[in-house]
Amino acid sequence: MIHTSSYPLLRTAGIDGLLVSFGDRLSEPANRAALAFRAALERECWEGVEEISSSLVSAYLRFDPLAVPHVDLEARLRALMGSRDWLQAELPHGRRLHRIPTAYGGTLAPQLAEAAQVAGMTEAEAVESLSSARVRVTALGFAPGQPYLGELPEVWNIPRQQALTPRVPQGALVLAIRQFVIFSVTAPTGWRHVGQTAAPLFRLGAERPFLLAPGDEVEFPQVSEEVFERMQDDPDGGASWEALS
Repeated sequence: MIHTSSYPLLRTAGIDGLLVSFGDRLSEPANRAALAFRAALERECWEGVEEISSSLVSAYLRFDPLAVPHVDLEARLRALMGSRDWLQAELPHGRRLHRIPTAYGGTLAPQLAEAAQVAGMTEAEAVESLSSARVRVTALGFAPGQPYLGELPEVWNIPRQQALTPRVPQGALVLAIRQFVIFSVTAPTGWRHVGQTAAPLFRLGAERPFLLAPGDEVEFPQVSEEVFERMQDDPDGGASWEALS
């Protein structure tokens, strides 16, 4: 077990990768640190670095070992790690606040009632809670543009299902362990399908191919199934955004 005092932690990831972690599980400070550290790495523009990305609590750097010695890059990373308290760092600039209209429950999202029951709520209380929550895109993964978003209030710290739902559609808003995921593709899932969105998460060839970026914030206001059906004719699926910083 790695103790909290061990973070930030620098580890090797293969012969051409380095991973800086700020915790062993998702938390707001650890995710904030990962996003801020990734942004700082991008500003450094170190020679030989070929890729920079972030996950829930870590920042990853891939480099050309023939262009830059491993030991030199590790020394630079350790200096950057020690340059400030990353758990208190400001989030990167250029973030957006997105509003993605969502139909909750009904035929479009049939597991809302089950999720509400596990959380100890009525369906109406669950919709009020979820539609008023403002969450951060903590990471992208699994499929192109697919976001993990959190953290929801503690009441939504509900487990995944014990069995898979064989198929949820593109745009499904699913929930577990205080997090949302919006599915960018049709796929099976162990998370409960509580809402349905129409906004495209991935547009091949667009200047910004992914709708959401790590660090962005998102709200999911409720709309009726009738409004949702009309939104499907909108190229943006009813979604809108404004600049945060």
